[in-house]
Amino acid sequence: MAGLAYGAPSTSIQATDPVKHALNVTREQDFAAWYQAVITEADMAEESGVRGCMVIRPWGYGIWERIQTLLDARIKQTGHENCYFPLFIPLSYFEKEAEHVDGFAKEMAVVTHHRLIQKDGKMVPDPEAKLEEPLVVRPTSETVIGAAFSRWVQSWRDLPVLINQWANVVRWEMRTRMFLRTSEFLWQEGHTAHSTVDEAMEETMKMLEVYRSFAEECVGLPVVAGEKPENERFPGAVATYSIEAMMQDGKALQAGTSHFLGTTFSQAQNIKFQNAEGQQELAQTTSWGMSTRMIGGLIMVHGDDDGLRVPPRVAPYQVVVVPMLRDTEEDAAIVDYCTDLVNQLNGLDVFREPVRALLDKRPSKAATKRWGWVKKGAPIVIEVGGRDVAGGNVSIIRRDRLYRADGKLDSQIVAKGDFVAGATAMLEDIQASLFADAKARLDGNINRSITDLDALKAYFKASKNPGWALVQWAKPTGAELEKVVQWLKGEKLTLRNVPTDAEAADGACIFTGGTAVERVLVGRSY
Repeated sequence: MAGLAYGAPSTSIQATDPVKHALNVTREQDFAAWYQAVITEADMAEESGVRGCMVIRPWGYGIWERIQTLLDARIKQTGHENCYFPLFIPLSYFEKEAEHVDGFAKEMAVVTHHRLIQKDGKMVPDPEAKLEEPLVVRPTSETVIGAAFSRWVQSWRDLPVLINQWANVVRWEMRTRMFLRTSEFLWQEGHTAHSTVDEAMEETMKMLEVYRSFAEECVGLPVVAGEKPENERFPGAVATYSIEAMMQDGKALQAGTSHFLGTTFSQAQNIKFQNAEGQQELAQTTSWGMSTRMIGGLIMVHGDDDGLRVPPRVAPYQVVVVPMLRDTEEDAAIVDYCTDLVNQLNGLDVFREPVRALLDKRPSKAATKRWGWVKKGAPIVIEVGGRDVAGGNVSIIRRDRLYRADGKLDSQIVAKGDFVAGATAMLEDIQASLFADAKARLDGNINRSITDLDALKAYFKASKNPGWALVQWAKPTGAELEKVVQWLKGEKLTLRNVPTDAEAADGACIFTGGTAVERVLVGRSY
């Protein structure tokens, strides 16, 4: 297996063709620099002045709003309700659960004072305003929500409790990258309590499937769903499950997680209930979350050397109409023509929602606006000039198919009425084509034939973008697992997950030589 190539799925142009792309760096030249260039040129986000924190600009936040809208509907369809819990959590809540606090201790931002004073011309914490108990800025909400559950749950009749919150969290990161790893990020976190292990496990797997289907159907990200190895579990969890997406450089991105927490937090937070027989039991709890990291995955899975490509289901605007204005008398007619087009499009339905079309009347050159929307990844860009109005036509650019085979921009002229009639089908086709490109990349770059460590090492050194390996695994624990983890760390590799649909193990563990019980994904990761 030669490894992934950065051939843009949107074009059949070869690397030698004289195409001037919209970005000043390509994926092949420097994937990390390309990623940052996409964020900048697509007006996704920018630095905020606080290390590790970002300003999410309207186009980037618009994508997050679409993710919120679609995922929130799926969460509510499974019976969950939204609520909100405080940003500040007493330190004592974390101290009740040793493993959990240890897992987040190095990332916690802590508030110790409630007032500032001026001293020597500077603002400093007032020594007289020290808090009796430090407050942790929310890194995750298991502890504070567990405390609430202990008040809400008294009887088996109070169960299950199914809640979700959309919020920001803070985890103090040393090495940051926009959307992928920031000190503050946005997410949703679900928390539930159940009367039995079976019910809690059913919930855990149900939400894993919600994440899998959402990622694939809405964001166009093909993923592998499975259980995390012991060393990759959420702090305090009995079992952690994830969806893993393959980026264009072959690295894995954990795009969502679902955790079976058992009674870990129930014991610490005293979440008890009286069962039907009148006996006291600890509730079985779960938690699950997906964050703005999903936007980073969208960029690295769908982007090309001209910028972002946004799947229509999560695009803030699915069709952008750009009138070619020249400060002449015909400008008014062009704007009227375009306004009618946008109104017709907004009256259509696609993916069981109204089409989102925008008329871009900003006073700028049409070519500048066109390439601006290309870099943002608007699924369809329409240009309309005087000739188009006279002929009753529109010029269509599909963002998933930007160039022709000869390297020229693939702008198709069609009748306005024909475009409107076929617009929803075109958006559906763009959504499907972006997913199909990414799915082919994922399926074609998982090596399933490696049977020893030398071959595993050679596979990941053979190419720049090797993809992943699915290998036999004995599920070691303790010191034996730690030995495996250290070996992988030395090779800059990680265990991703044990796919739920992987073929059964039938040989020796590649790491220990013992009898394999399952297969695990190995790869480089973000």
